Amino acid sequence: MSDRATAPGMVKVWDPFVRGFHWLLLTLIAVCWLTEDGPKTLHQASGYGVAALIVMRILWGFVGPRHARFSDFVRGPRKVLAYLAALLAGREPRFLGHNPAGGAMIVALILAVGATALTGWLQTTDAFWGAEWLEEVHEMAATMILVLAAVHVAGVIVESWRHRENLVTAMIDGHKRGH
Repeated sequence: MSDRATAPGMVKVWDPFVRGFHWLLLTLIAVCWLTEDGPKTLHQASGYGVAALIVMRILWGFVGPRHARFSDFVRGPRKVLAYLAALLAGREPRFLGHNPAGGAMIVALILAVGATALTGWLQTTDAFWGAEWLEEVHEMAATMILVLAAVHVAGVIVESWRHRENLVTAMIDGHKRGH
């Protein structure tokens, strides 16, 4: 990692919190999926960990360093659609941080993961204990996480290929090629 970090033209983009959040969230969601039918204690503990991570990431989106902030990558629908159109035409610009489509994916994932955590927690409360409709919403939101994750991975592969940079490595060591 240090060789890549000190290589000419490499710049630090992803801070340790964003990188740790990304990989820990992936791990905890995997644990939640694997323990869907038990052990419930591990499933719930992992779910609470996911919820805590989401809250911390939302806060970090306002106070973190430049590329961690929502203001750096959350764009409106027009900019996202314009970026996707440019991508399809093979003329998309490269972004040092998240591109507009990546920013939209982050928002979608935060919403889906947050909804899954919230509906999971609500099922443990007296008010919603045994509510089948809530369990169905929880399962739908959890399935949405998988769909979004698949699209996210596809986007990472496409962007890595199109811009000739390994975005997985960048999310491990925090460095990308400068502009």
